[in-house]
Amino acid sequence: MKSLLLLLLFPFALQAQKPSAAEIFRYKSQAKNVTIIQDKYGIPHIYGKTDADAVFGLMYTQCEQNFARVERNYLEVFGRLAEIDGEGQVMSDVQMQLIYDSSEAKRDYQRSPAWLKKLCIAFADGINYYLATHPNVKPAVLKRFEPWFPLMYTDGSISATQMGDLTVADTRNLYSGVQGSSAMTPVPDDNGTATKWSGSNGFAVAPSRTASGNSILYINPHVTFYFRSEVQLVSEEGLNVYGAVTWGNFFVYQGFNEHCGWMHTSSYADVADVYEEKITKKGDSLFYEYNGQLLPVKTKPLSIRYKKGEEAVWKTNLTGYYTIHGPVIGSRGGKWLSLKEHNRSLEALEQSWLRTKAKSFAEFKKVMDMRVNNSNNTVYADAEKNIAYWHGNFMPVRDPKFDWSLPVDGSTSATDWKGMHTVDQTIHIYNPGSGFIQNCNSTPFTAAGASSPKKEDYPAYMAWDGQNPRAINASRLLSNAKNVTLDSIIGIGYSHYLAAFETLLPSLFTAYNELPAGDSLKAPLSEAIELLRRWDYHSSASSVATTVAVEWATRLTAKQPPMRAQGSSSHVMTNYEWILTNTFNREKLLLLRQTLADLEKRYGTWRTAWGEVNRYQRNAASTNSNFDDSKPSMPVGLASAAWGSLPSFNGRRFPNTNKRYGVSGNSFVAAVEFGKKVKAKTIMTGGESFNPASPHFTDQAEGFINGKFKEALFYKEDVLKGAERTYHPGE
Repeated sequence: MKSLLLLLLFPFALQAQKPSAAEIFRYKSQAKNVTIIQDKYGIPHIYGKTDADAVFGLMYTQCEQNFARVERNYLEVFGRLAEIDGEGQVMSDVQMQLIYDSSEAKRDYQRSPAWLKKLCIAFADGINYYLATHPNVKPAVLKRFEPWFPLMYTDGSISATQMGDLTVADTRNLYSGVQGSSAMTPVPDDNGTATKWSGSNGFAVAPSRTASGNSILYINPHVTFYFRSEVQLVSEEGLNVYGAVTWGNFFVYQGFNEHCGWMHTSSYADVADVYEEKITKKGDSLFYEYNGQLLPVKTKPLSIRYKKGEEAVWKTNLTGYYTIHGPVIGSRGGKWLSLKEHNRSLEALEQSWLRTKAKSFAEFKKVMDMRVNNSNNTVYADAEKNIAYWHGNFMPVRDPKFDWSLPVDGSTSATDWKGMHTVDQTIHIYNPGSGFIQNCNSTPFTAAGASSPKKEDYPAYMAWDGQNPRAINASRLLSNAKNVTLDSIIGIGYSHYLAAFETLLPSLFTAYNELPAGDSLKAPLSEAIELLRRWDYHSSASSVATTVAVEWATRLTAKQPPMRAQGSSSHVMTNYEWILTNTFNREKLLLLRQTLADLEKRYGTWRTAWGEVNRYQRNAASTNSNFDDSKPSMPVGLASAAWGSLPSFNGRRFPNTNKRYGVSGNSFVAAVEFGKKVKAKTIMTGGESFNPASPHFTDQAEGFINGKFKEALFYKEDVLKGAERTYHPGE
């Protein structure tokens, strides 16, 4: 494939396009209808006459806090990250441009209902007003935001783009004529794998288990640190919602209103399928086989720009390919692979907003019945004393005789989707007799203890999810919980018990016990083995056993890839069982010896407490790459969710550090009780501000580390009492 390289004649840094006088007048008029009250933690409580006013104020405050991340999130879905990150993002940009069609988003905006158009216009106006009033802020690429932009980013999830099992390598195989040879990958967890091993937690507790007789919801997403902000939106049109907002979205993604609350956990339900296409070339034209006919491969021109050096942005043109199934994302083993997906839609954006205004279980379920949420499970609780769970939402009907976890034959209509499952046909739980629901990105078939759904009642493609240590621990704790309060659910959510080592360490002990008396590994490992035998599997800042166990397990899990999605197996295997079955006993012991030697080298002794190794540090406004052992940091007793810790603190070393620094895990966390009045406690990673000079840069760090939450100010009289600053946008 040929590629054309052209040096663009405009500079890399672009200034914001100046709005017209009429637009400035409109912005200022709307700003008068918006009041922003920042509380003593810097949390913005945004009040507007209309929903659109609240959105205008939200986008303005998002830009105040972190305009760079707002812009970046849109550059990602536009397939334009390489313009700021360089050639390493080229293949990811190709994928995004193949999947996300801006012309479709523009058409969706034009057909949007009037109420949604108002919100989209307010979205763009709020950002453009911020840029107009802050000329010192220089957008990296996007000079002006348009009302159709939100139709490109309709979910809010950190894992919103569903790709089946397609990879950047597959894309490179087909679109190899594009400049750039690699793509940035997710920040690894303790075990060196991508973040899918850690995930999020959602708990709902029924009145039968709470002290007040009200339902309680625990919201605990695990994402890249600082990925969302905490906010409240209120309007005179009935909006009053509190929670976490993803940068660039105008809706609360995870949160609550007076009537109900919702927690999304990333779902492994099958919502995007990969098709092997049979391609034939005739002359200069390409065709694919479908039901015995040859159909022309559709094409679309793509334009990829990428930063090269410090100033110039280069451009390469290529052709994107499409079949009846969707974009051809790449090839594997010489076979073209197309992707059938539903990654963005008008209805998905509507659903994201409408759930924030639901006033009852019936209303929330009606919103769920839109069936367009393609990346999330949902844990729910409300003031009517209901708790509920939905495993996925967008769920196509398929022929179960095919293995949908693998690429399927694209040449036959037998593999076509056959419509959509209704909400009640998908895996769900309503008011279980067990009195609790938990989901930790795990199998739904243990989500409510004895009241859980039965695996045999559903097709395999609805739940590839395996079991994991977090779910095991959460289910154990919740099944024994009585008289639950906000503080006790936080205590459960901050359990330091690392359930993965229930599986991992006994195999290590067995390997050690089987060593002959004179073996060269016997004596050097004896003290460490005895330390681990005595350990209670709880992490703490003072624990040496935590250090040894996590460092050893990190090496062990790096040796084996995560297991493939499970189909019809009656036993739901954990990732760690899979790893142990593929690791020889002596290798486990050799890895322990390497672990002790590495700790000796880094710290002078392997007998180093976990808090000396595992640290929280926040140095600059919006980066996780500037950690420094010589700068102040805080000891952290938490561990990664990869090891079964319910509060997740995923730490890693950097080329210039010996210590591990947290980069992902707990972000916005909330415990919410629904009654005559809603009560909530929340905590953020470090603090709400992105300004290192602000008192709100790290004022929540200690509470975040130790599970000491702040009171969420939901009612205006409480917000006014705790007000630190009150202003209108533009002031």
